[in-house]
Amino acid sequence: MTSWINSLFVDHALLRIPWRNWGVVESGRLYRSNHPLPWQFAEAAKRHGIRSVINLRGHRMDCGSDALGRKAAAELGLVHADQPFESRGAPHKDRLLRLIGLYRSLPEPILIHCKSGADRTGLAAGVWHLIQGRKAAAAMAELSLRHGHIAAARTGILDAFFNAYAEAEARGVDFETWLATEYDEAALRDGFQPRPLATWFTDKVLRRE
Repeated sequence: MTSWINSLFVDHALLRIPWRNWGVVESGRLYRSNHPLPWQFAEAAKRHGIRSVINLRGHRMDCGSDALGRKAAAELGLVHADQPFESRGAPHKDRLLRLIGLYRSLPEPILIHCKSGADRTGLAAGVWHLIQGRKAAAAMAELSLRHGHIAAARTGILDAFFNAYAEAEARGVDFETWLATEYDEAALRDGFQPRPLATWFTDKVLRRE
């Protein structure tokens, strides 16, 4: 019961019951959502054949949603993996490389989720497109207002990440080569300037992690 109370009222899962924020990244292979509740895990497994889950929030010992999600995944026989990202920071190269490794090793279909399904999930969905050989535009489309992503706020650094790769793409450089040899986290962080009002809204109103 403690996990349920924490999930619903501290982790705001009560708001995620009517707002599923579900998305199909690639049918039969990769799906996205906000942090599912147990019956939502079961529904996704039944309807879409989900076999693996990647938690983009990472393991949170004091989070009821985390505890409920792990229990549900285990009961459903799903492979559960953690790969945390920041919603408002330059993506770390080592974490991106590990995510790519998970994509290539976990049984499909895979479900990716963060808390709201807007920012970190959009980043991870975009990376999926790029390692499939798709264009930067397909990756950037996963960071959309439709999923609650606000590019003008600090979360817009994720858009800046894909924009940085788009410049390399125009030179004929593939994503994984760029990530390994050209991507500069510090330069991306130093060069990005969010808008104060949008940042206030995402940080104080939406209370993004």
